[in-house]
Amino acid sequence: MTDTGHQNLSGKTGGDPADRGRTTIADSAVEKIVGMAARDVDGVHAMGSGMSRAIGAARDRVPGTAKSVSRGVKVEVGEKQTAVDLEIVVDYGVSITNVAGNVRESVISAVEWMTGLEVVEVNIAVSDVQLPDEEEEEQEEPRLR
Repeated sequence: MTDTGHQNLSGKTGGDPADRGRTTIADSAVEKIVGMAARDVDGVHAMGSGMSRAIGAARDRVPGTAKSVSRGVKVEVGEKQTAVDLEIVVDYGVSITNVAGNVRESVISAVEWMTGLEVVEVNIAVSDVQLPDEEEEEQEEPRLR
């Protein structure tokens, strides 16, 4: 009897079980990983532009909605690779180049470890610098008296 290269229908196949099938990862899943990894970096004050933060802050006040961790994040996910675009606000007094480098390192490490995707680029746009005396845009609503 010769081996034709077909699988035995009894369920016995060779190779690693992890290689039997296909895994797809949604853009939204990668965006959340990127958002969390970027927020963990010292010097990152917020994610997104002023307008997206204002809209997000209003949306976050609606009961039953979750805070968006992927605000300011856009990804393109392929079968084996992904590209990332981030928009961040940095704290005043930090080195923007150092913060950007640390964000890239954190994002690449988290995405590659959690997804197995190769991160081909992480583009970072710094949309603002948060000054120490500026009021936070996402303040709590004033209490009713």
